[in-house]
Amino acid sequence: MAKYEWVGPDGQPLRREVLDKDIAAPVLGSVRTVQSGYPTQGLNPGRLAMLMREADAGDPLRYFELAEEIEEKDLHYTGVLATRKRSVSQLEIRVDAASDDPKHVAHADMMRSWLLRDELQEELFHVLDAIGKGVSFTEIVWDTHGAQIKPKRLEWRDPRWFTFDRIDGRTPLLRTNEGDQPLPYAKFIAATIQAKSGLPVRSGIARIAAWAWMFKAFTLRDWAIFCQTYGQPIRLGRYGPEATPEDKDVLWRAVTNIAGDCAAIVPESMKIEFVWAPAGQASALFKERADWFDQQVSKAILGQTATTDAIAGGHAVGQEHRQVQEDIETADAKSVSAVLNRDLTVPWIDLEYGPQDVYPRIRIGNEEAEDLDKLADRLVKLVPLGLRVQMSDVRDRLGFGDPDKGAEVLQAPGSAVQPPVEAGKTIATQAVQTPIGAPTQDAVDTSIEATLAEMGWEPLVAPMIEGLAAQLANAASLEEAQQILALHLSGMTVDAMAEKLAQSIFAARLAGEGNQSLIPPAAL
Repeated sequence: MAKYEWVGPDGQPLRREVLDKDIAAPVLGSVRTVQSGYPTQGLNPGRLAMLMREADAGDPLRYFELAEEIEEKDLHYTGVLATRKRSVSQLEIRVDAASDDPKHVAHADMMRSWLLRDELQEELFHVLDAIGKGVSFTEIVWDTHGAQIKPKRLEWRDPRWFTFDRIDGRTPLLRTNEGDQPLPYAKFIAATIQAKSGLPVRSGIARIAAWAWMFKAFTLRDWAIFCQTYGQPIRLGRYGPEATPEDKDVLWRAVTNIAGDCAAIVPESMKIEFVWAPAGQASALFKERADWFDQQVSKAILGQTATTDAIAGGHAVGQEHRQVQEDIETADAKSVSAVLNRDLTVPWIDLEYGPQDVYPRIRIGNEEAEDLDKLADRLVKLVPLGLRVQMSDVRDRLGFGDPDKGAEVLQAPGSAVQPPVEAGKTIATQAVQTPIGAPTQDAVDTSIEATLAEMGWEPLVAPMIEGLAAQLANAASLEEAQQILALHLSGMTVDAMAEKLAQSIFAARLAGEGNQSLIPPAAL
């Protein structure tokens, strides 16, 4: 449990009773009620435009109600929107430690264990409600009574219970009976996912789709009337001149009780002519118009139509459209990751450990298998050349956690843990651990590396080239330089190099006979 005073970014102390209580729950008789209006009833272009202007002026209540109703009434809109939200909510979630520092690793491990909760996928689905409405609000209810502070649950809150600052149009406020209040620090995940640039209330998919939905609703209404009129035969009963009013009543009850409302009775001497509309063509017109609106909604939400409207035109086109959807999925995942890092990660670490210079990072999204293969190949090639890489970075990229203390870990085949070497002593024989994927070296290669590592190449080469640089500097021509090199080569001293090579060859021979990886020449 933290031992310091909790202070928010505004310098005001945080109250424990605020952190572990629901402060944005619905309250009977308050402005936060579960009862909702239904603005789609009798909706027309004039009313829709007025509703949008209300939201722009700082009263988004009816706009949020409209967005909710569209999801409830339009099967296509609900289907493609849910597809976009679920494609992100079920992606793998990783936590990157800020560094290899043990305290930063502890921060990341704390978050990783919490992210294993079964409820997380549903909670992320609700955070992604911002895709449709432009914004979403999720209240964090903290558990402050245990040994460690942690989020107990994430509660989706109805966006109708929030509004925006009248001046900037961006700062979210909580609606209360006492007036609109700023959101307390560390209590809300306020997500904004914009389909277009602009104020949050004007950037959601629902704002764009509302017009298409309204015109499509007109089309569906007309289609329903057409089907009712021409989808079943009209029953026509005829009566003679001698028919009494009672006879007419009997005939009327007969034709109306057969089925439907399209029925009539006329005298036999009367003639009624029915002018039939071209039923096939009219029906196709309604369907094509409704399908066209659906396709436009698919483009707005998923960026394509091939995965929803079955008009791909071939496998290649379908694959291309799927790539467009994946691009949108990646963008949504990055947006949600940024929101969670801002509104969950940073406040959580601040509450538990105090303010930090750097914080762990939540990262949502699947890693491409090809990328991991390339990463492993680069490590195999570059690490032996001296590239220094943090182990925590590699583990985070591969999706592995830091091994627990005393845990059994995987090792390269044939490798063994070596006992510590006391100062001033040399081990005659020692198994060399070979990194996974690194090329296997024979005893000669290993002996050469050990020799160079022991004393370097400079002491061996220095006697051989002593004074040569000064002589070459005084050469007046290329021919003179060649003569200097030939003369120096004839008197070059190679005793030190020859002795060291002899030791290395002898060590390699002994290593081969004894089936050892290395016997350093210095140990002979």
